[in-house]
Amino acid sequence: MPDKTLRGQGLGGKSLADSAGVELAARQDVAFICPNDHEFSLTFAAEAELPTLWECPRCGTEARRADGVEPEVKEGKAPRTHWDMLRERRSIEELEGILAERLQEIRTQD
Repeated sequence: MPDKTLRGQGLGGKSLADSAGVELAARQDVAFICPNDHEFSLTFAAEAELPTLWECPRCGTEARRADGVEPEVKEGKAPRTHWDMLRERRSIEELEGILAERLQEIRTQD
């Protein structure tokens, strides 16, 4: 019976390509500092949009860029309250009428 062993290259991610002549894409390093004074650096592509905040790999807090670039402050809409939603459906006169009816019902129950 013939030998059933695998011959040649082992199983795995070995590449036969030579690294000579390979040109890497342009990169840039960005340093970050978290509130707990942990400093770390990440590498990004040269044309990438750089983040201003990144999670600290040590403690998980939000780290800011060491070069002083601050995140944009976004204007947020004020949350709609129950009163705002009610005013979208009813006028003040209608609400006063409903209130008067409800108060009349409560007074007649006693």
